[in-house]
Amino acid sequence: MAELQGITAEVYRAIITIVDERVKEIRVTREDFDSLKAVVRELAEAQKRTEQRLDSLALRVEELAEAQKKTEEILQGVIKEQKSMRKEIGGLSATIGYTLENRAISRLPEILESDHGIHIELMDRRFIEYPDGKEEEVNIYGEVKINGERVYVIGKSKSQLGRKDVDKFKRRVERLGKNLGARIIPVLITHMVRPRIERYALQTIDSLVIYKSFQLEKTSNN
Repeated sequence: MAELQGITAEVYRAIITIVDERVKEIRVTREDFDSLKAVVRELAEAQKRTEQRLDSLALRVEELAEAQKKTEEILQGVIKEQKSMRKEIGGLSATIGYTLENRAISRLPEILESDHGIHIELMDRRFIEYPDGKEEEVNIYGEVKINGERVYVIGKSKSQLGRKDVDKFKRRVERLGKNLGARIIPVLITHMVRPRIERYALQTIDSLVIYKSFQLEKTSNN
């Protein structure tokens, strides 16, 4: 205590008080540091759990992507099959259509003469040219003279006749009649037509003649 000689009791107490306060501050700081370390550990654990969840999520996303890829491959296969089927059906439809048209071209001259007294001079397929250079294919085309007037037979075959087919054929007849500058005898050949559609067609298209495919078999001798 020799070093403290000359220090008054009041100063000594002040020194002791300051030292005690500093020790308390150091203790608080240590406690705060320990608390901070605990928080850091908790954050590290939370981050670890988050990373684990992210890894799991990434794996699921990868699995979903792979599943989507397989689904798209299957879908592409289905689309390809559908295109192939449409092509085959389209080819079959065209074959049926041409078969019906060939029968019509072969049989109509005799049938029209028998039923309507129309003598066909020419009947085949024909491309009709327009003034603008465009062409239109006419699958059943005939030429006839009635009282010295040139008249054209314009026909269309359809396996099953619908309202839209009637409307489309009406526009074709009007278009060709205007381009040819002559009267048209429109003829529709079909395997099947509903009564209401047949009535609609006859009411919509002037001078229309409709034949079912089986009627192409009849001749003037029947």
